[in-house]
Amino acid sequence: MKTIEVDEELYRYIASHTQHIGESASDILRRMLKFTAGQSAPTASVAAASASVKEAQPVRSEARPQDRVRAVRELLLSDEYAEQNKAVNRFMLVLSTLYRLDPAAFAEATASLQGRTRVYFAGDEHTLLQNGTHTKPKHVPGTPYWVITNTNTGRKCSMVEHIMLAMQFPQELTEKVRGTI
Repeated sequence: MKTIEVDEELYRYIASHTQHIGESASDILRRMLKFTAGQSAPTASVAAASASVKEAQPVRSEARPQDRVRAVRELLLSDEYAEQNKAVNRFMLVLSTLYRLDPAAFAEATASLQGRTRVYFAGDEHTLLQNGTHTKPKHVPGTPYWVITNTNTGRKCSMVEHIMLAMQFPQELTEKVRGTI
């Protein structure tokens, strides 16, 4: 993978086109330029850039656990996360990010997560309302999931911890996320 330097103004412009938390600058630029891997490029310099992207892909898949950890750390450092005044909003951002990083692992982790009398995650609001009238279900942005939000912050932290550990995130990062909610 190649590194390029851009000035602050251009960086902010690229970042302003982010569609979801943790989206890389490369993904944003690809979308903006309507450029896909393997696409024929009109110039040699673009073809070289495309070739370096293709070469970098195997490395990216091998480094995936590092990329996942980096994405969560970037979330914690992001302005969007810092601007959230309520635990429930930070909780929702964390859930959205975890889902985006590995939908299958997220699904597996949430399937076994439920309380004594409540279901915490479901594919629709109705299911959550059937398992408690005061659950305050909310849709997790960017996912097919709904989650109950009428739990105390400690319970929200426990839910995130369960999911992150099931998704095999490092214990220290899991504790850091827990401490920020």
